[in-house]
Amino acid sequence: MTALDPRPIPLPSGQTARLQIVGAASALGAPHPGTAQGPAALRDALIERLRAHNPSARWMDTLQADTAPPPADAAMPVRLAAVGEFACQLAERIAALDAGAFPFVVGGDHAVAIGTWRGIARRLGGAPGLIWVDAHLDSHTDATTHSGNIHGMPLAALLGEGAPALADVPGPRLDPARVCVIGARDWENEEHERLARLGVRIFDMTEIHRRGLAAIFADALEIVRGEHGFGVSIDLDALDPLALPAVTCPAADGIEPRALADALLMLRGRDDFIALEIVEYRPDLDPHGHDAAWVAELAIAALGPATCALRARERHFGARNYAPLPVVFHRGEGVWLWDVEGRRYLDMMSAYSAVSFGHAHPRLLRALEEQARRLALTSRAYSNDRLPPLLERLCALFGYERALPMNTGAEAVETALKAARKWAHKIKGVPADRAEIIACEGNFHGRTIAIVGLSSEPAYRDGFGPFPPGLLRVPYGDADALEAAITPRTAAFLVEPIQGEGGIVLPPPGYLARCADICRRHDVLLIADEVQTGLGRTGRLLACEHDGIRPDGVILGKALGGGLLPVSAFLADERVMQVFTPGDHGSTFGGNPLAAAVAWAALDVLEDEGLVERAATLGSRWLARLARLRSPRIREVRGRGLFIGIELADGPPSAATAAEWLLARGLLTKDTHQRVLRLAPPLIVEEKELDWAADVLEELFAKETPTTTDGVLETAVPR
Repeated sequence: MTALDPRPIPLPSGQTARLQIVGAASALGAPHPGTAQGPAALRDALIERLRAHNPSARWMDTLQADTAPPPADAAMPVRLAAVGEFACQLAERIAALDAGAFPFVVGGDHAVAIGTWRGIARRLGGAPGLIWVDAHLDSHTDATTHSGNIHGMPLAALLGEGAPALADVPGPRLDPARVCVIGARDWENEEHERLARLGVRIFDMTEIHRRGLAAIFADALEIVRGEHGFGVSIDLDALDPLALPAVTCPAADGIEPRALADALLMLRGRDDFIALEIVEYRPDLDPHGHDAAWVAELAIAALGPATCALRARERHFGARNYAPLPVVFHRGEGVWLWDVEGRRYLDMMSAYSAVSFGHAHPRLLRALEEQARRLALTSRAYSNDRLPPLLERLCALFGYERALPMNTGAEAVETALKAARKWAHKIKGVPADRAEIIACEGNFHGRTIAIVGLSSEPAYRDGFGPFPPGLLRVPYGDADALEAAITPRTAAFLVEPIQGEGGIVLPPPGYLARCADICRRHDVLLIADEVQTGLGRTGRLLACEHDGIRPDGVILGKALGGGLLPVSAFLADERVMQVFTPGDHGSTFGGNPLAAAVAWAALDVLEDEGLVERAATLGSRWLARLARLRSPRIREVRGRGLFIGIELADGPPSAATAAEWLLARGLLTKDTHQRVLRLAPPLIVEEKELDWAADVLEELFAKETPTTTDGVLETAVPR
């Protein structure tokens, strides 16, 4: 089945809905004909982007106004009749849609809403509730209009007031008690008085600025709920014209497009959400398609699948090698993530340090976009102009003579192991195929066969053998055990300065310095895996610096890609790197110009924003705050910089249960080894956000044993 085949969206009730898009190409009610071209201009962009999220999306047809708009000086009854006739045709078409269809109407001027919502009401056998998102109240009649524009009358007509040509379009009238307006800021007194008399709730921009759009939208959803569900009608002039100018009647100080998109996420997963309408797009004012892209973004936010459906698809079609927490994310910005229902979470994981600079950092996005437009990939069969400066900068910054770029951290670890083995055979004189690598108990260096062969975690090894020979382990933090394990065949000691996946385990003071001395005396390479700890995570550029050592090789990854791309590198001096010759090792994507440009920008952000020093200062303060948590459930709080673990005592709750409870409170973390909660926020985090996180953790450990169940968890959204 291809991506273009219809695939119904499972709804929480078990029903399915096919997204059917109907164009309403009319400008009969507007003072300018441009909105009639809106549906045709939006069609391709909407279908292309919606199908990536909702494969059932189909553009059914476009209802075209039979006649050109009557001239502005035509008699009002003539113009009213034309608008009313179009509304009747649209209502008929919508009422006739398949019973399993979810209608999405794309206008046209806002007068088409008369046909849309009368048609919806006929399909349902009763009037739906309606959220009317608009800068204007659209509640004039032919007797009160100041401008004479009929697109200022549809809400009054839907409520049964005004000229019969509009108010009497067949279909149940809306119940004003289940109608609300969001975003109003430009109206005449007659409109406001009419809606107030009828009992329609108006959330104007003053209230939105005071309370926030999310809170307003939550209230609106309570108002419109009822037996026949509810719909949403969006006039694009509700949005701030500085951000979205391609509308007929712009009004200053509107809703930010991103805020509206986030609010529309609340519609996902609600089986009482029964239709969407977006109107008043002027393609003649949008030559570069900027506003059209926002229309698609708003539609995706409202019409994409919800958590339950997405998790069900992942379980059904994906391999079972992950058991993610019960949340599905849609967007990230800075230290925050939003799920597909619009709830907001403070990110305390940073994708295992890959998002150390925060989500969607503007400088990193700019570097990605500019380079992607210029040149993204050539393979290493050729040189590109972005990699050489990055290699030079990496060597200068970290103090090594050569750097070898790869993609993932695991690839960089494999590169280091290959370098160490070949160095042992070609330089040290270890007999062929006899070189040994020593790692530590509790390590995590990746998941390739060779790396898993070094793991002490049974689950990581089970069923994946046989493993390469010559892979040994010693206890972490025990330098004497390392020295005892070294033989003339030992090529390298691979070590994490702080064990991350092992539970944020710190070695004893001076451990790495002793290991460096031992390796030096026995001619063994000391290789530090700084994939998670490097680039400022622990309050130093490299975590090795806490012990004042310079390893023979350093492995970087995760944060080097700025949270946008997999970028990694192995750094060492010529004495190690000399073993590689053309064809020995490589990667089609490793060192590609796109990755090099993003990595360069990531290093700029690291230096320019003082993130290493920031991690040291904030981390010290936050660790002290967390250490003051007093609970019999906490065995130990430990870490460095913004790399902290809370080890729980035996007994309930498990760290996995605690992580789900924190998720339900809007705080993202993850358990490791059943008993440890990891806390590693982006390095751009603010003190107030760390304080809020500490308050939530304090609440967790003060509670009776928290329990959670799989599914969508109701969160308290932090502000």
